[in-house]
Amino acid sequence: MADTPAPSSPVPNQGPPPPLVQNALYVKDLSFEVPGAPDIYLTMRQAPQIQLNLDVQARRVNDQNLFEVVLTIGATAKVGEATAFVAELVHGGLWTLNGIPAEATERVLLVDCPSLMFPFARAILADVTREGGFPPVLLAPIDFLALYDQRRSQPVGTA
Repeated sequence: MADTPAPSSPVPNQGPPPPLVQNALYVKDLSFEVPGAPDIYLTMRQAPQIQLNLDVQARRVNDQNLFEVVLTIGATAKVGEATAFVAELVHGGLWTLNGIPAEATERVLLVDCPSLMFPFARAILADVTREGGFPPVLLAPIDFLALYDQRRSQPVGTA
């Protein structure tokens, strides 16, 4: 019996590309400081109070449909008046938008993309604070749609 190549089958039509494609997630910047070390480790008798700051920005990367979304999370921990630690994570993502109407683009970039990025950013922040010698900062889920709606309802010039 002779070896004959199998007939090639045509590649089925794969249809249109998905509307949202995550191309990459990355740590754009990460900072962790313990300004009172080593004393803070010796004097801390209670869990620190954590103040969080959150920001989401998006920008077009090229003339096509590629965008960068940047999720910034800052955490400052205090024990009384002493600063236990300061952490800041700037977490980036590259996203391709296909066929999304122009009026929905901003919402997708500022709600859907950071919602998909958040679990990774949350894990990075928890890891860095734990590795810094503190209890891990475990962020509660964030309602990016509520933040987006709140931001859109503010008059221009207030943030």
